[in-house]
Amino acid sequence: MRFTQDSSAGINIIRAYGSGELRVNENIYRGAVILSASMAIAEPNIQNLDDLVSIDVSRVLALEPEVVLLGTGARQIFPVASFGAQFLRAGIGFEVMDTGAACRTFNVMVSERRRVAALLLA
Repeated sequence: MRFTQDSSAGINIIRAYGSGELRVNENIYRGAVILSASMAIAEPNIQNLDDLVSIDVSRVLALEPEVVLLGTGARQIFPVASFGAQFLRAGIGFEVMDTGAACRTFNVMVSERRRVAALLLA
């Protein structure tokens, strides 16, 4: 067995997802979460895409990401175009995928030290 150093110390890694919750490192979030490599912001009032209109997008923009991942639950569902346009106008990439794919993509991007933020619906 070959051992390698764990370079994930000090950064947020999604350890599990499903059944309405996300486990980031050792913390469990129910509902939605805004996530970057160094910050996790619980959004318990966001339960589905319709609730996205109430989110303060400036909190995501303050993380200064190069790309924002939107995880929409068990299935990929696109939000209204105006939601993603807020990121595109700021010069930030915006990708929509199911939450499982968004979690896996987030972990890869964080491990590559990319500036990624994710808005994940559990």
